[in-house]
Amino acid sequence: MKIWIDLDNSPHVPLFVPIIEALQAKGHEVVVTARNAFQVRELADLHGLEYKLVGRHYGKRFAFKLLGLGMRALQLLPIALRERPTLSVSHGSRSQLAVSALLGIPSLMISDYEFARTWAIVRPTWVMVPDVIPSESIHTDPGRVLHYPGIKEDVYVSRFRLDPNLRERLGVRPDELLVTLRPPATEAHYHNPESEDLFCAVVDRMANDSRVRVVMLPRNEAQAEWVKSTWPRLVAASRIIFPPQVLDGLNLIWHSDLVISGGGTMNREAAALGVPVYSIFRGPLGAVDRFLASRGRLAVISTVHEVRSKIALVPRNRGIAPRVEARTALSAIVDHILRIGDHGNAALAPTRAK
Repeated sequence: MKIWIDLDNSPHVPLFVPIIEALQAKGHEVVVTARNAFQVRELADLHGLEYKLVGRHYGKRFAFKLLGLGMRALQLLPIALRERPTLSVSHGSRSQLAVSALLGIPSLMISDYEFARTWAIVRPTWVMVPDVIPSESIHTDPGRVLHYPGIKEDVYVSRFRLDPNLRERLGVRPDELLVTLRPPATEAHYHNPESEDLFCAVVDRMANDSRVRVVMLPRNEAQAEWVKSTWPRLVAASRIIFPPQVLDGLNLIWHSDLVISGGGTMNREAAALGVPVYSIFRGPLGAVDRFLASRGRLAVISTVHEVRSKIALVPRNRGIAPRVEARTALSAIVDHILRIGDHGNAALAPTRAK
């Protein structure tokens, strides 16, 4: 088979690296395209992927998003025509879905957030979600919904390799608290401005504890400039650190004493590694995050008061290396991809991979 994978956002890169390797190990050809947005290109280079860079981000406004979708679809079209893949796969690339629908290429969209906006005109042929998300909550035919065990972060967290010198390279002393902080996705359609209030409260809380060094991971340059202009003294004193180059996210999380994020993937990576993590995401809480919160693996911060009362600024005992259990999510996802590739648009026999 020839599988076309499109990397549309930064979390997609570590997710698809082991999937690509597994498919290639089984003798299948993989064509990779990537959007030049949200450090996708930098992460793809970090992981040594071969890919074609196509398109960019067009901003927050809906009209520009729609324009960008169409522009990138037009840019992807010649590649799809030339490669003629058996199946297209992404974690929510609407441009790829549009091209696949136009050319009659069966498509699979992997998703882990049931409240992401869908586009009626570019529905995927198949949707694959974690087991904890019911088929009925996905806006498509339940018979076209496949499941995999665990969470998407399980696919690659088991490949974690410790970098013992990361804190030293960041200039963080052993007696300091390292807090990794990810601002909310202000350009996402599900963004709630309450997340920004919580983010500001978090930064102010960190500023009041002299032990804390914050590694700030802005989503774009505009967000970075906003932080620098809002808290210039913390930046000047290196209390807020902007990494000079893209970092291995799992190592940064492992070396942190705690993680606070306004998004989903980094929170779930921390939960998978057993690192204390606090979510300041104020959009609709998805089934995966509800599952993690119910098991004490993720703390949800809902108010400014909870920023002060819930977040514990204490050093974490990191030990020698994280203990990560063997994962079955990867093999389940790859098996589903190959089954769909064999059957195309035809219905599959019902299955919930375990």
